[in-house]
Amino acid sequence: MGSTALGGGAPARVGLAPKVGSSSVRVRASVASSPQKQHSPNTSGVKSGEEVRIAVLGASGYTGAEIVRLLANHPQFRIKVMTADRKAGEQFGSVFPHLITQDLPNLVAVKDADFSNVDAVFCCLPHGTTQEIIKGLPQELKIVDLSADFRLRDIDEYAEWYGHSHRAPELQQEAVYGLTEVLRDEIRNARLVANPGCYPTSVQLPLVPLIKAKLIKVSNIIIDAKSGVSGAGRGAKEANLYTEIAEGIHAYGIKGHRHVPEIEQGLSEAAESKVTISFTPNLICMKRGMQSTMFVEMAPGVTANDLYQHLKSTYEGEEFVKLLNGSSIPHTRHVVGSNYCFMNVFEDRIPGRAIIISVIDNLVKGASGLL
Repeated sequence: MGSTALGGGAPARVGLAPKVGSSSVRVRASVASSPQKQHSPNTSGVKSGEEVRIAVLGASGYTGAEIVRLLANHPQFRIKVMTADRKAGEQFGSVFPHLITQDLPNLVAVKDADFSNVDAVFCCLPHGTTQEIIKGLPQELKIVDLSADFRLRDIDEYAEWYGHSHRAPELQQEAVYGLTEVLRDEIRNARLVANPGCYPTSVQLPLVPLIKAKLIKVSNIIIDAKSGVSGAGRGAKEANLYTEIAEGIHAYGIKGHRHVPEIEQGLSEAAESKVTISFTPNLICMKRGMQSTMFVEMAPGVTANDLYQHLKSTYEGEEFVKLLNGSSIPHTRHVVGSNYCFMNVFEDRIPGRAIIISVIDNLVKGASGLL
């Protein structure tokens, strides 16, 4: 969880920022805080010079910090409220020193947050905690939720995968899934946007167009995906300690990763029939980045070049999805700190099959850049 990409400027999401392809803000995202705000005065979605007042809930996590970094470098967003229950009362620069130069409010507890001076809310809270909080927010606020709480349209499926019943089913009916390159028009008019997960973003961007065009079969899709450790969040966990993850690669969630139903939901909608995938996520010893390698069977008479050309034409007008040339292999280091998704298509040694590689920064295109 694409969409309005604050990670590099801004295709419009929920009416807050300019859309891709406009002569709009092009803030190239770096990992560190930028000393100057790079922007153009031309925007769409808000009037020139108009200030959009923002609250960031859960600002002390990794996705929260990325949200703050990107918003702070945007010419029209102004952060008015930042919450972090365990860090309440602290200055944000003391929690994330690389952002110490930014003019930001002190952190407060969620219960003490004042939304009377806010236009939009970005929720970066843990899964399962956002539903009741959003339910209690003023109805006039625009909301982007970065948790998984509103991604699955079927609340029974949500309960199955997340271990508890949905606490705001009436809001789930309202929520729009926030993959901008696929659902831009719906997102533009939404009040509540469910930001896509990182793995689902890296997988759906290449596969949804190919499935819609019936260029690949949906019966035998295999996905091998790898993520940096920041994808597991900032909370202290034994499995994420340096001595546990260093010098190795670790498969996990082999039969039950929670992003599986989200991926299958998007692919099934593209196919207009139920799609089941084989998905194996892996944790690798790097801070950030994600690579998804997809093994697909092509439709009869279709070539790997056909897949490439279709993806190229699909994303030709998109700022943040790029098809690499020739045999160039996408690498995670080339998208670090950015809102880009780089991909390429390769012919498999097995006749009739192709391999697609997609890379993103899991904290930007896979999370906070999808705003």
